[in-house]
Amino acid sequence: MAAVDSFQLLYREIARSCSCYVETLALVGACYTASKAVVFMRDCYSLIRLHFIPRLVSNRDLSQQYGQWALICGASEAIAKAYAEELARHGICVILISSNISNLADTAHVISDTYGVEAILIEADFSQGPSACKPIKDAISGKDIGFIVNSLDGSLDPSQGFMDLSESVVWDTINRNIVAATLVTRLALPNMVHKGKGAVVNISSGRCLCPTSRKAALSASTAFLDKLSRSLHCEYGHRGVFVQSLLPFRVSSQGSEGYSPAGWLVPSPQVYARHALSTLGISHRTTGYWPHTIQFRLVQCMPDWLWMLGSRVFARATWQGCFSSM
Repeated sequence: MAAVDSFQLLYREIARSCSCYVETLALVGACYTASKAVVFMRDCYSLIRLHFIPRLVSNRDLSQQYGQWALICGASEAIAKAYAEELARHGICVILISSNISNLADTAHVISDTYGVEAILIEADFSQGPSACKPIKDAISGKDIGFIVNSLDGSLDPSQGFMDLSESVVWDTINRNIVAATLVTRLALPNMVHKGKGAVVNISSGRCLCPTSRKAALSASTAFLDKLSRSLHCEYGHRGVFVQSLLPFRVSSQGSEGYSPAGWLVPSPQVYARHALSTLGISHRTTGYWPHTIQFRLVQCMPDWLWMLGSRVFARATWQGCFSSM
């Protein structure tokens, strides 16, 4: 009985001496919970302000706000085509640049016939060096270029080990993504700075957040476009040029690997372009599509090993699905 009384007395003494520490820990826990709640509410507000409110506002006069012409580099890509059509729907004339314009003739005709704007095709192979810039210089001369849109070339996505890539594939990846975006922006940016208005949109990919297995060169290109956008924003944002980095995740398209059906998480290029254009002038770095923004936040919290595991499983499932459909 004495032992029990001694234990109860000891417990009361310990509890009394530690009460201040318990209260402190409770206060720390409450502050941590409150801070997380504030962050969550801020993210929800940002999501609504960026992706929903702009779509409720009446159509903007983009030609008055930025300029009459848009320069689209990498126009063969599904997102770039859809973005060009969305700009044309707002009355913007487009200049479509690609290393192979044979598959863009129909797009140019559709844009011209449907929206009544001019659509110019320019074939530019940036592996030839500075000579690829001449037709672009001639095309933009005397035009009110208000938009520069550079799109990542997703066709250079062989999903191979880095050492298995041929030298030509590596060369094309660098030229079509890094060199093309840099030179096209350099050609048209001075006129934007001179008139004090314009928009530069670099479309890369959300995969720039984490290292991606078997896509080292392409993943590095996405990071370059994202970094270029953020640097240009710091350098020319105060001079009237709005620079935006678009980081989409998976978008439905028809490619060599088969058809990717559209859905809630995987929108069609047209749906994505409509959402992405509504964020122009509001956010300098965004996915452009609100379900992708949720994915973006989840990826930011995800450790690299889990991202790598998921990318391997997804790549294996895609390959098997394409193989079984053959």
